Amino acid sequence: MSSELRRLPSVDRVISEGSIRQLAGSFPHDLLVNVIRQHLEEERLAISAGHPCPSVSQIAESVSAKVQVLTSPSLRPVINATGIVLHTNLGRAPLSKESVAAMNTVAGGYSNLEFDIGTGSRGSRHTHIEPVLCQLTGAEAALVVNNNASAVLLGLSTLAKRKEVIVSRGQAVEIGGSFRIPDVMRQSGAKLIEVGTTNCTYIADYEGAITPRTAALMRVHSSNFQVTGFTHSVTLGELVELGQQYDLPVLDDLGSGCFLDTTAFGLGAEPLVQQSVTEGAGMVFFSGDKLVGGPQAGLIVGQKRFFDKLSRNPLARAARIDKIRLAGISATLIHYLKDEATEKVPVWRMLSMPIDEIERRAETWAKALNGMGRVIEGEGMVGGGSLPGSTLPTRLVAVGGQGRRKGRSTAQAISKKLRNQPVPVIGRISEDTLLLDPRSVLPEDDHIVIEALKTIVAAG
Repeated sequence: MSSELRRLPSVDRVISEGSIRQLAGSFPHDLLVNVIRQHLEEERLAISAGHPCPSVSQIAESVSAKVQVLTSPSLRPVINATGIVLHTNLGRAPLSKESVAAMNTVAGGYSNLEFDIGTGSRGSRHTHIEPVLCQLTGAEAALVVNNNASAVLLGLSTLAKRKEVIVSRGQAVEIGGSFRIPDVMRQSGAKLIEVGTTNCTYIADYEGAITPRTAALMRVHSSNFQVTGFTHSVTLGELVELGQQYDLPVLDDLGSGCFLDTTAFGLGAEPLVQQSVTEGAGMVFFSGDKLVGGPQAGLIVGQKRFFDKLSRNPLARAARIDKIRLAGISATLIHYLKDEATEKVPVWRMLSMPIDEIERRAETWAKALNGMGRVIEGEGMVGGGSLPGSTLPTRLVAVGGQGRRKGRSTAQAISKKLRNQPVPVIGRISEDTLLLDPRSVLPEDDHIVIEALKTIVAAG
């Protein structure tokens, strides 16, 4: 081991290698030295664990590869052929062309983010989106922050810090990644008062828990799971009526948020934002990057009497949205105002796509595989913690599956090759079969998928 350790080259020796000298004109000397030192330390630990010392040229090649990776953006576009429209791991909602253009317009220079062009004085970033949200939902006021979790945190911190908020026990949900509504409430300074049971909660449970310290009643929509069987829940209308009796606001956390009737697309019913406003919720919280189909954002709409307090809360600045996403979410909402969401917003284009169009596209994909793929019936999902249990009929291109061992190896091999394309194509593997779903791919991206499939066939 000691002899192998003595073979490790010095930093200067590695720098003198040709592959590293070629990098010297493009990268700072200090960066190269730091990466070399880090890599030599890794090799030292590997040798101590019993591995042989690599050659100087091998070390230089490894360092060169690390520098290239370190100095290249790792975030890159992929094709989502999994059939999960709102795929959290793949960035959730793709944006409309208009939303991307709006973001690009303000990204490259200055803008009137907080400047009133008419008066020449300081303005507010919220004026760029509040009128659109109010017109769309019927709310008196609106605010946009970083995401829905921060929206809920801001609302609770503003209205219920060191006070009590009553929630049904069945609605004390986990959003995902071990991030739970009770944790959000605790962080806001509000005290969670759970009432009812996991499957049944009645209006009397809420009323019995009201005390002089109660600041609000809260509904949390179970957007990422279902409870079936013997159940009972309190409607938003019942909560609002109780809140009016005791002069308590009702806070409505919708999670995904939605402006369109999902049942019209063959999906389960999702509560509408504008319905919550109409029924009298004081504040309604929802995401901008799920069923709304925009960039990540947390949207709050409701009664004006609460929003002056919201904007004065120091957390509002900590959770505020930047100019680029503000432009994107504003452009996305305008699609709804113009009644063109199903034609313009990619999420709704995918969810409303006719099955015959999906089948035609799947057959075109399968032809590119030159007999290696076949079209089968299947089901797609909304994803993103939205509409649990709801699926949509689709057509899939299936690869592999002829014999368990052979099918698994074929599916895994082709899946890896698709991921290694210039634009990675991501499918899903089920029962040793690789499945590619056109529903979660925009038609204008079909040429990328087809080219990737032809490349794999040509490579054998």
